[in-house]
Amino acid sequence: MPEAAIIDGKAFAARLRQTIAAEVAALKAEHGLTPGLAVVLVGEDPASQVYVRSKGEQTLEAGMHSETHRLPADTSQAELLALVERLNSDPAVHGVLVQFPVPDHISQAAVVAAISPDKDVDGLTVANAGRLASGLPALTPCTPTGCMMLLRDQLGELSGKSAVVIGRSNLMGKPMAQLLLAADCTVTIAHSRTKDLPAVVREADIVVAAVGRPQMVKADWVKPGAVVIDVGINRIPKDDGKTRLVGDVAFDEVKAVASAITPVPGGVGPMTIACLLANTVLAAKRLNGIGE
Repeated sequence: MPEAAIIDGKAFAARLRQTIAAEVAALKAEHGLTPGLAVVLVGEDPASQVYVRSKGEQTLEAGMHSETHRLPADTSQAELLALVERLNSDPAVHGVLVQFPVPDHISQAAVVAAISPDKDVDGLTVANAGRLASGLPALTPCTPTGCMMLLRDQLGELSGKSAVVIGRSNLMGKPMAQLLLAADCTVTIAHSRTKDLPAVVREADIVVAAVGRPQMVKADWVKPGAVVIDVGINRIPKDDGKTRLVGDVAFDEVKAVASAITPVPGGVGPMTIACLLANTVLAAKRLNGIGE
């Protein structure tokens, strides 16, 4: 069997950002509307700082309005919620994103609940989760949305495919399953308590791994010819004392079995920010009554 096609998320995301930039230019020219994204960062988490900087840069590159609000780690929950409320009512802002994790004294659930569902470009509010589950128009979480784009690009029609999602988080596993279900896949959500996980995964035409455990999914878990989407980002030590990034899938062995697979890095990761920009444009259009 030939080795798997490597799904190039970086190239796909670059094309998507070009499409978004063209759409932003059209919104400005035809409606005088500049989509705007506000990102809020509380504290000094190094990974979050990298993400936030990258989000800001890509927002500006697409011709959008970008705001970054950096707050000290000792910011109170009340102060953060007051800022979210201001952004909710700011007509120049169409997407509000609070970068997680937040410091321990702030409730993540309270922050999510404070964001207007119409501006919830992370797709995390109960309203958007419920709309997605009910088959209504919703702002959907960026990473699962990006995974669906890569799957459709690879497979075309997904109807009737058997899909296994490993992981059940609100940010990834659950919305991924809902999106696959909406595409008429037969979906199994597997997790840490699943009995005989390898046997469950082996049934799938589509495997989405999102558990945060380095190289957990092995070649003998994967049905020959399956498409494997690896959402994991894990740092593991190298022999020279440095670290390297790996996914939740044992890439080198699984690529000999799968028909297509996303690498880490360079697979799903670049899609997340591109889909965030797409969600912001979508929110701007909906908030201004412009047809999709």
